[in-house]
Amino acid sequence: MTRPPLSRGAAGALLAALVAVVTLVSAAIFLGTAGGTTSGDEPQRRRTAAAPAAVSGWAGSWAAAPAAADPRAPAGLPGTSIRNVIHTSVGGTGARIHLSNLFGNRPLRLTHASLAVSAGPGTAAAVPGTMRRLSFGGQGAVSVPAGGDAVSDPVPLTVAPASDLLVTLYAAEPSGPVTLHPHARQVSWLARGDRTEAVDGAAYTVRTPYWRYVTGLDVWGTQAAGSVVAIGDSITDGVNSTMSANRRWTDHLAERLRTEPDAPRYGVLNEGISGNRILLGNRGGRERPNNPSALDRFDRDVLGRTGVRAVVVELGVNDILRRPQQLDARRIVDGLRRLVARAHTRGLVVVGSTLTPFGGHLGVVPARQEPVRLAVNAEIRAGRVFDSVVDFDRVLRDPAAPQRLLPAYDSGDRLHPNDLGYQRMAEAVDLGALVGRPVDAAL
Repeated sequence: MTRPPLSRGAAGALLAALVAVVTLVSAAIFLGTAGGTTSGDEPQRRRTAAAPAAVSGWAGSWAAAPAAADPRAPAGLPGTSIRNVIHTSVGGTGARIHLSNLFGNRPLRLTHASLAVSAGPGTAAAVPGTMRRLSFGGQGAVSVPAGGDAVSDPVPLTVAPASDLLVTLYAAEPSGPVTLHPHARQVSWLARGDRTEAVDGAAYTVRTPYWRYVTGLDVWGTQAAGSVVAIGDSITDGVNSTMSANRRWTDHLAERLRTEPDAPRYGVLNEGISGNRILLGNRGGRERPNNPSALDRFDRDVLGRTGVRAVVVELGVNDILRRPQQLDARRIVDGLRRLVARAHTRGLVVVGSTLTPFGGHLGVVPARQEPVRLAVNAEIRAGRVFDSVVDFDRVLRDPAAPQRLLPAYDSGDRLHPNDLGYQRMAEAVDLGALVGRPVDAAL
């Protein structure tokens, strides 16, 4: 089995440096040869008889979209250790993390960072022997420019699929607004002082529902042949799913991809943002408004992900519901088609979702908004938008009142599914569609 690339921080001797270079070149070759999607005999409707074979290389295992600047921490969190708890989809024998300072107004200077395997739910402790100090370009500290990002050097670490990892970050000095993902549906931890490599977790006494700075985890190994990115709104974000239980529809999809015999062995990257729209970003700073639109963030949050092979798009509801409301279905459909065209330039297959019911949700005026939703869904079902369709509307709606969620799947706000509803969404995804051929792309 090919081992993950050695950290450049360990390249003290010439021989070690040569080994690291050779290994990195090998990884680049693997990624380059695996860059296209698997084509089938039916360009319109996909199908392969078996899952793509995995080779040693990098694959995305977890992701979260940078969504906003934390208004409660305009100077950052100096002198505080941030222990983010993240949940893998696929495993491997090495790992690296992605960091973002997208909403920062000055360089983010992290003086210490670590990665470890969590000791279990509800604790900030790490499994003994798994704590790894992270480096960036061979240095223990890193300065992430305002609006920029950074990727750590790889570390050897046995990462299990469907497991929790701890990504801990520490900045000694004020670093400007914190870039975060506010609807993590996961408890993470804060501690005073530099507790970055603390294994017992006793100093982490403050719980937090956000992911800060960390936006991705890649793993090295043979378990995955790439990754599928789900870009969406609060429904993809998993709003109202059980806290710290990993019951978003993307978590259920990851389980199917791991366990079903003919499933493509893909990692699942959740790039949902609560309130996200296709066409417009939300209010925020003039330079980098919070909650950037899908069109603005698609290159970064989808095309920029590691090993991406397919995309699932679940967007459009907030374009209709959030002010200023977009009540022209043609503009929403055009925005979706623009996302698909961008994915096709990379040879990626795109599965698109119908817009789910929102009748009865606070502020909904059915006579104004329901016709728009139905018109968008008609175009999607007609096959004029995506390579293939997952009909989340049909899965979740009440047959007796199709403009509303089925009560058994409703979390209570008439908009977001509950845990069972999210599970049903994942069950509706045709896994064969994820390895199909893009309809309009010349591969």
